[in-house]
Amino acid sequence: MTRVSYEFMKQDMTHWIALGFGTGLSPWAPGTVGSLLGIPLFFLLRPLPFALQWGLLLALFLLGIWVCGATAEALGDQDPSAVVWDEVVSCAAVLAVAPPTWAGWALGFGLFRLLDIWKPIPIRWVDERVKGGWGIMLDDGLAAVIASWILWHVRGVWNGTF
Repeated sequence: MTRVSYEFMKQDMTHWIALGFGTGLSPWAPGTVGSLLGIPLFFLLRPLPFALQWGLLLALFLLGIWVCGATAEALGDQDPSAVVWDEVVSCAAVLAVAPPTWAGWALGFGLFRLLDIWKPIPIRWVDERVKGGWGIMLDDGLAAVIASWILWHVRGVWNGTF
């Protein structure tokens, strides 16, 4: 098994991306630190038309299947904690559907992290059974979908439509 390090990350652009441009090297909660990178990504995409935002998020998700799979393989680990591109993209997706306030974005971030760490049954099932780049991206993608579903309901209550 290869040791993840700055030197490893420098070897290949796929590693730079998969390791969240270095955020995955954090010795403390690399998934949470990587998720923080999803915040500026969200704000970069926010002014774009809805279809373009989601088209780019989908493209970044698909890119993640490749870069996360290649980096995990190079490290000799099915789902290394340093690989955080899945958190980056999924967090940005959740923020895109959160109520557009600081409280809404904080709630979205927190819900996503809770689901990603806790891994309730559908997420855990994917995490345990789907391997490689698909598995790395899919469990966080599913956490984002569930967090977004919860936020959709919260947003309805927030806006008084429920």
